[in-house]
Amino acid sequence: MSKTLLLMGPLFEATMTTLESSYTVKRYWDAKNQSDLLNSIADDCVGVVTDGGRGVSNDILKQLPNVRVISVFGVGVDAIDLEYCKSANISVGNTPDVLSDDVADLAVALALATCRQVVNGDQYARQGLWPKQGAMPLTVRMMGKKAGIYGMGSIGTCLAKRLTGFDMQVSYCNRSEKAGSPYKFVASLEALAADADFLFITAAATAGTIGAVNQQVLDALGKNGYLINVSRGTLVDEPAMVNSLVNKTIAGAGLDVFHDEPAIPDALLTLDNVVLQPHNASGTWETRQAMGDLMLENLQCHFDNKPLTASVV
Repeated sequence: MSKTLLLMGPLFEATMTTLESSYTVKRYWDAKNQSDLLNSIADDCVGVVTDGGRGVSNDILKQLPNVRVISVFGVGVDAIDLEYCKSANISVGNTPDVLSDDVADLAVALALATCRQVVNGDQYARQGLWPKQGAMPLTVRMMGKKAGIYGMGSIGTCLAKRLTGFDMQVSYCNRSEKAGSPYKFVASLEALAADADFLFITAAATAGTIGAVNQQVLDALGKNGYLINVSRGTLVDEPAMVNSLVNKTIAGAGLDVFHDEPAIPDALLTLDNVVLQPHNASGTWETRQAMGDLMLENLQCHFDNKPLTASVV
């Protein structure tokens, strides 16, 4: 008999097909009565599959006492209580690195789209304003400017390589200085922002990073600075950011993530100095396939009594 897993939400279709052909999968989000579903699989369920945004609550895990592995389709594990998992002897794996290139690509795209007003230019052309009003207002160049990266992990490192192609001066703020890094280490996020034209957020969501981009950091970034977030919305004080954008105390923002996804603050929807994406930085066919493969590999390693390929706990 195949092993029983609880799947918290829909994933990449090809990954779900493979998962459901290999295991007995119970779809939590599809259940008419989720409590009844948990009761029915309490003795049989040995693993949970989820994504970084949904995670899985301790309450659910406590109702599934035989779960020993959580395999995450994504890099973020902030929606999982890792300390609880350690105490309950539950292994947790994720899918880092395979999505870093695409996330870094979108960070660059958001930066360019924001400072060069790509979306506004598209609308200017589509609405027929070019022949009526002439050339659209001038924009701001990205080449040669100063970039600050908050979080020099895999994504931050991929991003830094791309930014050097724009002749940007790259500095970073991290928990600690990266040995051998060619980029300038800045210990304070506020100091990083003060010296940056573009502040990129690529850090993982942890107790030490949530809310780190606060009013003081935004003030340090200043009226000529751009905020680009491809990490987690929770790393930014969202009301402070919205206020800074509305009052133009920062120049603009490129945002792929939000505090209460999929909800986006209404004020952001009407601002012309913001470019928005629906948390889609890793959303390419190639990366989704790679994420699915690694998620499945983590599961297989666990059931083969081997260390997870990408282990968090």
